[in-house]
Amino acid sequence: MTTLLSAATATTSAGSTQLIFAALVGIAAIVLMITQLKLHPFLSLTIGSIAVGALAGMHMDDTLVSFGTGVGATVASVGTLIALGAMFGRLLADSGGADQIVDTIVGRSSARTLPWAMALVGALIGLPMFFEIGLVLLMPVIVLVSRRAQLPIMRVGIPALAGLSVMHGLVPPHPGPLVAVAALNANLGITLGLGVLVAIPTVAFAGPFFARYAARWVPASAPALFVPSAPALLVPSGPALFVPSAGTPATGWSKSSGGSDALTSQTDETDAARRRPNFATTLFTVLLPVVLMLGKALADIFAGHGSPVLSTLDFLGTPMVALLLAVLVAMVTFGRGSGMNRAQLASSLEKSLPPIAGILLIVAAGGGFKQTLVDTGIGKVLADTIAGSSISPLLLAWCVAVLIRLATGSATVATVTASGILAPLAATMSTGTTSLLVLAIGSGSLFFSHVNDAGFWLVKEYFGLSVGETIRSWSIMETLISVSGLMLVLLLSIFI
Repeated sequence: MTTLLSAATATTSAGSTQLIFAALVGIAAIVLMITQLKLHPFLSLTIGSIAVGALAGMHMDDTLVSFGTGVGATVASVGTLIALGAMFGRLLADSGGADQIVDTIVGRSSARTLPWAMALVGALIGLPMFFEIGLVLLMPVIVLVSRRAQLPIMRVGIPALAGLSVMHGLVPPHPGPLVAVAALNANLGITLGLGVLVAIPTVAFAGPFFARYAARWVPASAPALFVPSAPALLVPSGPALFVPSAGTPATGWSKSSGGSDALTSQTDETDAARRRPNFATTLFTVLLPVVLMLGKALADIFAGHGSPVLSTLDFLGTPMVALLLAVLVAMVTFGRGSGMNRAQLASSLEKSLPPIAGILLIVAAGGGFKQTLVDTGIGKVLADTIAGSSISPLLLAWCVAVLIRLATGSATVATVTASGILAPLAATMSTGTTSLLVLAIGSGSLFFSHVNDAGFWLVKEYFGLSVGETIRSWSIMETLISVSGLMLVLLLSIFI
């Protein structure tokens, strides 16, 4: 009630010009604090929220209430999902399930189809994991496959990176799209379905197709890379080309211990002896939350109102329930299925949460910033201005996300901030268009990664590239993902 009254007060006491000025100054302050002062995004978003409220004419008490309300609502909705996703991803990695997916798909690919297989591996691994975690997990595989297939590192690396990045920006239940879904009050199931439609051709274009040109522009070979935290992989002791596929017996295979083609991993004897879940079980577990959410969306469209099927799928397809069930199933299929005892299972779950603390704080502060924008009345002014113009809201959403991404280097900050700015406009849109707005923001948040993005330096160092080579490969790939994603979103908007 207080926030509603503050919104009305701000709207009547502050003119449209003052509100827009407050929004621009607040956003600029956030960008400058992150880029120039190197202040943590959580602090920058918090200070920016207070500045917006003050400049818009809100009382400081009301500003703090608005910010706190936004933080609490965001943690309750998105924060829980991020925590569950982190648990699921940790179980997938620790159990060897991620290795099983990689080994099975890559082990059954020829040199010609290998880039497509790597794109699929990147997409599957990237669905439940943050980009940085997925990259660390996949890097040993990318290096090994590049060497054994005698292909340039870009031919197999770019497709895998494209799969990871597209999942990061476009497809729930990845945390990035979930933030935008919550902020814009979009339908998760519809967003998931449309996200998959956009993601498939986007991965193909920016991955295997672009990899041909990236390999010419950056003819780098696989680096002599040692990743101590990488999971143990089985590599052939004989002249085989790829890692073994699912079901291949361990006889004749050995843990690599040196040499230019070897991957080295520091694992204890218990980990070395641990069995891995089979491919079918792993794939079923990874796709379980996606299937449940899609089932809810289809039930909402086709099932009769009040039917038991609709009620059941509505419950099971709720994001928190779907991910909670996925974690519980993973504790059996990944944890117990790989031979983990209770202590190891508890340790894996416990270790999943500290790495995401920073992400949770950023997302929460972004939710507070969004709520402050809404309660000052700025959002309504911007929405009315956009509604009266000829600019496509989808194009505008993409442009806003692009500008914030270029300035801050963070896809998460770009998604959170752009969603907050566009939230009032989304309230006037149809369900399908709101989902497309989520995808437009997600596409814009991936535009041209450069030197202020941590992902840029991760790719540069892991692949052993120069700054120029990283721009000609990774940065261009990110731009292709962003632009092609926007084009497909605009195309879908013709029919939705």
